[in-house]
Amino acid sequence: MRALISVYDKTGLVEFARGLSRLGWELVSSGGTAGALSAAGVACTPVEEVTGSPEMLGGRVKTLHPAIHGGILADRDRPEHVADLLAQNIAAIGLVVCNLYPFRSDPSIDMIDVGGPTMVRAAAKNHAHVGVVVDPAEYPAVLEELAREGLLGPQTRRRLARAAFAHTAAYDAAIVSWLDQGSEDGAGPLPATLDIRLERAQDLRYGENPHQQGARYRRLGVHSWWDDVVQHAGLPLSYLNLFDASAAWELVHEMGPGPAVAIIKHANPCGAAVAGDLATAYRLAYECDEKSAFGGIVALNRPVDDATAAFMVGAAQADVVIAPGYASGTLDALIAKRKNTRLLQAAPPGDDGLHVRQISGGFLVQEPYRFAATRADWRVVTKVAPTEEQWADTELAWKLAGYTKSNAVVLVAGDQAVGIGAGQQSRVDAGEIAARKAAGRGKGGACATDAFYPFRDGLDAAVSAGAAVVIQPGGAMRDQELIDAADEQGLAMVFTGERQFRH
Repeated sequence: MRALISVYDKTGLVEFARGLSRLGWELVSSGGTAGALSAAGVACTPVEEVTGSPEMLGGRVKTLHPAIHGGILADRDRPEHVADLLAQNIAAIGLVVCNLYPFRSDPSIDMIDVGGPTMVRAAAKNHAHVGVVVDPAEYPAVLEELAREGLLGPQTRRRLARAAFAHTAAYDAAIVSWLDQGSEDGAGPLPATLDIRLERAQDLRYGENPHQQGARYRRLGVHSWWDDVVQHAGLPLSYLNLFDASAAWELVHEMGPGPAVAIIKHANPCGAAVAGDLATAYRLAYECDEKSAFGGIVALNRPVDDATAAFMVGAAQADVVIAPGYASGTLDALIAKRKNTRLLQAAPPGDDGLHVRQISGGFLVQEPYRFAATRADWRVVTKVAPTEEQWADTELAWKLAGYTKSNAVVLVAGDQAVGIGAGQQSRVDAGEIAARKAAGRGKGGACATDAFYPFRDGLDAAVSAGAAVVIQPGGAMRDQELIDAADEQGLAMVFTGERQFRH
């Protein structure tokens, strides 16, 4: 039986080829693969001896020949195919081992493989008779089955064919994405077509509910920060653990360079604070809404130290703690008290590219969520301007509002979230919830809302909560009425010029 081997990734190549030779397979190879096998003392027939044609065009044409593709594509169950092979003196090929140029790592015209995908697709099409291997990780299992059975079984060939088509589909998608860069089709960064290839990276305990299966997928060939997460303790992760932990991890990295803690419950902040040390930041974040913090997700932007761990042990149980690290002894202390809490160690979150969300019958695609306007773009529209201390609260309140589901109102005082109203149909209701949760702690602080106040009742709710500064996008028909009302109350009001809806 003849095997055709042409690989870019030569991991395990020599050992695999030697195993095939020991099993009596004739090896045909080309280019660098043939050179590597010959250098290792593995006998192989060069492709040009099979085709009778030399490599040409700098290697662009070497396997594109009837002597190769006839041997791959022939249906052995059809007499006319067998007759064609005999008439053309073409030997059947029973195994194709091929992986493609690493286009993602070095995208260019020269990295667009032509012969490789053609061989892979031909072998996968004819998987009733031909095995195709695109992943070096398959080599041991393939050798073991060949040694045991003499041939690859139909289920194995089908499984390998599926992997082969996924391999070429992902390769083509990478090329399309590269060609999209810098192209102009009138949609800005949103391409005319969107090719997303995903691979299952992690099985989860369950989906949103225990009766649903769930898994984490990543973009094929793209390493995610989630892939480097280390789980030190706790129950297996579920779908919502990852969903909420991602939200908490992104938020805590938006909160500035100082020690910061964010507590998330059902994808919304229920506590957040910045302080001079991590333990204080955790205490202040926890005190925002102790009831909601139970079963929440705690994200910290500093390694957990002894003082922070001691406070966490005495606080309500968190479902997940995610931090860049844990000081010696803190893991043992946390595990002893909260054995079910998932203790995660992670690197900073990365760039996800375009954001995709499924709806019934289609998908919504947008640029990644971000704060486009900075403080330099904001406008103080009232007679009174925030003090420097109030500016710190104002900036933090705006960041938290941007990570709270709409309609959102956030009260911050002393670098501590003191009241958060999330996901309400009415912005006034959101403000009243935030004020109720603040229970008077918002005095002298900042109130942020993710979209403009259409009427002054929203402003009145901020005043009743004791806010000294209101930050909002602006842009309502009644902006001037609100500005006048703020001046009457001696409030400072800041317009950001951008909305921060989250759904």
